[in-house]
Amino acid sequence: MNISTSEHPGWIEISIHVYSVAHEGLSAFLFDLGCKGIVSEAFGDSTLKAYLPFRKDLEEIRSRIDLFLENLKEIFPEIRSFKLSLNRIEDQDWGLSWRRFFRPDRVTPRLMVIPAWEPVRDYNEGHVIRIDPGPAFGTGQHPTTRMCLEAMEKLRFHGSWSMLDVGTGSGILAIYGAMLGAGRIAAIDIDPEAIRWAKKNIELNGLLEGIELSSRPLAEWVDGFSIITANLILGTILDLCLHFAHVLNPAGHIILSGILTDQVKEVEEALAEYGFHENQFLFQKEWACIISRKADNG
Repeated sequence: MNISTSEHPGWIEISIHVYSVAHEGLSAFLFDLGCKGIVSEAFGDSTLKAYLPFRKDLEEIRSRIDLFLENLKEIFPEIRSFKLSLNRIEDQDWGLSWRRFFRPDRVTPRLMVIPAWEPVRDYNEGHVIRIDPGPAFGTGQHPTTRMCLEAMEKLRFHGSWSMLDVGTGSGILAIYGAMLGAGRIAAIDIDPEAIRWAKKNIELNGLLEGIELSSRPLAEWVDGFSIITANLILGTILDLCLHFAHVLNPAGHIILSGILTDQVKEVEEALAEYGFHENQFLFQKEWACIISRKADNG
């Protein structure tokens, strides 16, 4: 189908109601399918919506998504069912229209997160982070991100301290670390697109000189850090526990999220093997966040 540069055929709105544990893997699949925008945090339930430039092969698209979801059910038994619908919508600039889903948000009493396109106003107290998430994860709206930000406030640091943000995504946790006073921050992600958007957000907040961005894998880091933040998924967290322990200073803290409430025990056991203890927990909906302290003797 030939489309002139002055016309756009419109979009396919893909709406999927599925248990939110599947959203991260499903989002990656939909971006690979060609979707230009995904919203999964704005509907008050487990709905995910994605926007794909219009194509005629709707049945093929539906079949591919159905097959992917059926395969996900084998990995995540929690997914008992899902509801999928595809609708054609009129031409619009998705890069602009999706913004209606992301509004200024008081994440904690001390932190306001606002879209990059909103004017900065006087929010009376606390810190203000400006975010343009693009395809990266982390506007502060998802429970796992909110809990990480809240957990960072719970840790009180004295003197100079440093932070490593693993899987930085939009860069929001690294940005807040800088605002909370970290003297040195490294934000790492193996996804080049995430690094690109994190750099944009860090620059938006005037912190480009204070945060080191890197795609170097965690296994290659040797420097000690006072705090590690990692909003990932269970399998990745378990794989990285050894490396977390290696780069974290004695008596340092790690903040882990991206895990479900029924996965907490497994993560606790893995952390204990590497000398982590004094665990604290935050819970929102079906998600959990763990704050754990590394033993003084390393």
